[in-house]
Amino acid sequence: MTAEDPTMRSFNADSQLLSDTDRNASMHTSSKLYKPLSSDMLFYYERLLPFKQIFRWLSHSPKATREFTMREFAYEFRSGAYQRYNSFASVDEFKKSVVAANPTRFEVGAVYAVNPKERKNLPKSAMKPLQKELVFDIDLTDYDEIRTCCLKTDICKKCWRFIQVAAEIITAALREDFGFEHFIWVFSGRRGAHCWVSDSRARLLDELARKSIVEYMDVLSGRMLKMGRTSLGIKKPYHPHIERSFDVLKDKFSEIILEEQNPWATSAGSDTNWDHVDTLLSFLPDQGLRQALKSKWQDQASYSSSKQKWDDLTSVGQKVLKHQSQAVQLTDAKKEIIIYYMYPRLDVEVSKQMIHLLKSPFCIHPGTGNVCVPFDPFRNLSSDMEDDAYGFNPVNAPNLSQLQTEIDTWDANSAYKAPSESSESEAISDYAKSSLKPYVDYFSTYVSSIIKDELTGSNKRAQDLMDF
Repeated sequence: MTAEDPTMRSFNADSQLLSDTDRNASMHTSSKLYKPLSSDMLFYYERLLPFKQIFRWLSHSPKATREFTMREFAYEFRSGAYQRYNSFASVDEFKKSVVAANPTRFEVGAVYAVNPKERKNLPKSAMKPLQKELVFDIDLTDYDEIRTCCLKTDICKKCWRFIQVAAEIITAALREDFGFEHFIWVFSGRRGAHCWVSDSRARLLDELARKSIVEYMDVLSGRMLKMGRTSLGIKKPYHPHIERSFDVLKDKFSEIILEEQNPWATSAGSDTNWDHVDTLLSFLPDQGLRQALKSKWQDQASYSSSKQKWDDLTSVGQKVLKHQSQAVQLTDAKKEIIIYYMYPRLDVEVSKQMIHLLKSPFCIHPGTGNVCVPFDPFRNLSSDMEDDAYGFNPVNAPNLSQLQTEIDTWDANSAYKAPSESSESEAISDYAKSSLKPYVDYFSTYVSSIIKDELTGSNKRAQDLMDF
C-alpha cells in the first residue's frame, strides 16, 4: 500500500516510554512498563491473543455473521502508519491477517452496508455504518485537575478509584435507565477504561440517539466559571439519575477525596495546593463565607487537611450565614462539590460517532506492554487477594513480558513431567498457562451470554412470524 493511500495516515504515537521526569514523578506504574518488540507482539498474536473469543463477540454467534464479515478493523503500525478498512470472512482469516501484519494494536469499527475492503470499487456514499457497539471512554488524564497522587500517564490504585466509581455510576444508568444488559469494562492498558455495550438495541442506535445517551450521562459539561464563581448548572430538583449517582458519590467522597487525594491540604509558608483551595471556594455562593474561610486557612500556623477544611465549610458557615436560604445554598454548593470531584468524566466524542474506532479488548498497549483485559469493576478476577478491595488493580494488570515468563516457566516444567502428564498439558491453551486465563474466561462467559440472548431473540422472531 502506498504512502498516499487515504487509508494510511501518520500520527503522534502514544507508544513512547515515560520520560525520566514522568518516571521519577510517580513510581506507581513505571517499574513494569516497557515497549514490546516486534518479536514480542508476534509471540502474543501467534500464541496468546484469544481470536476465537473476539470473533464470537463481534459476530454475536459461534459462526461468522455479517456483523463480523462486514465490520471494519484498523491496524496501527510501529512505523506510525494506520491502515483502515480491513475486513475478514472468518476467524482463521482474522488471525492470519493480524499475525502477518503484526501491528502494534488493532482497532474495532462499525459494521457497514458493504464490505469495507471493497470501498475502492464503490461510491463513497455506499460506506454507510449500520451498527456498532455503544462505547464509553474514561481517561484519568481528565482527572488531572483533581487527582493529586499522579499526573499525565501515571496511575496508581488511589486514582483508579475514580474509574471504579465511574463504572458503578455508568453501570447503574445503563441497566436501570436504558435497560441494557450486555456490557463489559476493558482496561485501556495505561490510564483508563472503555465500556462496550453489545445489546442489539445499543448496536443499532443512530448517532443522534448515541449523542442523547452520552449527554444524559455527561453531567459535568454544564460547568461554568463566572465572576469567580463555579457552578455545574445542574437543575434542581435533581434528575433521578443524578440523585441516584449522588447517593453513591457522597458515600465514597470522604475516603477518596478527603483522605486519599487530600487536594486542599495546606501548610504554613507553602504555596502547595492553594489553587485547589481556590477551586473549592469558588463553588460557595456567599462572598463573605469565602473570605472568612480563606482568612482562617491562611492564618493557620500548622498543617490543615482537606477533611478539616470540609468540616470548616459547615462550622464557619453557621457563624457567617444569617438566613436559612443561605444555609440551603451552602448545602447545594457542597453537593455540587462532591459531584464535581467524583462524577465520571467522559470523552463524549468516542460515544457519539459510529465511525469512531476503538482499541480491541486483549490488545497490548504499545507504551506499557500491558494487556487491555476485560475486568469486573466489583470483583477481583486475579489470584492476588490484595486486589480484592479494588475489583481490578491496573498496577498488577497482566503484562506481555510477565506472560512470556509465565509460559516459558510452564513449558520448562512440562518438559520434566511424565509422558501421561505431558499429553494432558499439550491440550492446554497457552493463555491458560498464564495470568491471562481468568480474564479470558470472564470474557468468554460474557460472550456466551450475548450469543444465548441473540439466539433466543432470533428464535422468538422466527416463532412470531410462524404464528402470524
